[in-house]
Amino acid sequence: MLFDTHAHLDDERFDKDRDELIEGLPRRGVTGVISPGIDLGSSKKCIELSAKYDILYAGIGIHPHEVSKVEDGYLDTLKSMAEGEKIVAIGEIGLDYYYEFSPREIQKQRFVEQIELSAQLGLPIIIHNRDSHKDMLDILTAHKDLIKGGVMHCFSGSWDMAKIVLDLGLYISLAGPVTFKNARRPLEVAENIPLDRLLIETDSPYLTPVPHRGKRNDPGHVGLVAQKIAEVRNMTGQEVGEITTANALDLFSID
Repeated sequence: MLFDTHAHLDDERFDKDRDELIEGLPRRGVTGVISPGIDLGSSKKCIELSAKYDILYAGIGIHPHEVSKVEDGYLDTLKSMAEGEKIVAIGEIGLDYYYEFSPREIQKQRFVEQIELSAQLGLPIIIHNRDSHKDMLDILTAHKDLIKGGVMHCFSGSWDMAKIVLDLGLYISLAGPVTFKNARRPLEVAENIPLDRLLIETDSPYLTPVPHRGKRNDPGHVGLVAQKIAEVRNMTGQEVGEITTANALDLFSID
């Protein structure tokens, strides 16, 4: 019983076998997947996929890489999109100072705007954070009263940062890097995080877990993430799967 809370199934790398892959996920133990949008077009495609498959749910939002490309009125478009069924989050939104494809000030502005939109809609947020820890925590702290739940996806920070994120009422999601050879920080978080605040994901098609590194990732590999967390916590993979699935259903208000 596994729930992948972050997989970009609209990505072009799934174009050749998307239907076959999604239809086969239940046989691999996956009971649910959230596919988050990265821009307006991607968000629309995620909504369409969620309507086609019972197992899929959609997030809608503008990724920090894309925020400099959106025009005024994009929030109205997102708001209209959110009226559809199976839209469970605003995301993927946040900050990325590693690539910095969009200027930092625009990233921060659009991040705050989308947090405000999530508050209007009563939806949780799916947060992207890369090399932007200070500004990320500053923004989340300043707007904590607006946040209607959320998750720091593919968490890459330290346990000290994780404690701050948890104090803000957010969940933390771990992905393939927890299986990597040099996974000191993710393993420390995996070992210490309260189980009722833990989620798992693949971030497909990226960050493929061991032993499949170098190949395209897909939601069927989320069990490898659960198993690695189980190892460091002296649990079974099934226990981690059941707990993180229950957490996902709770956060994203899925029956």
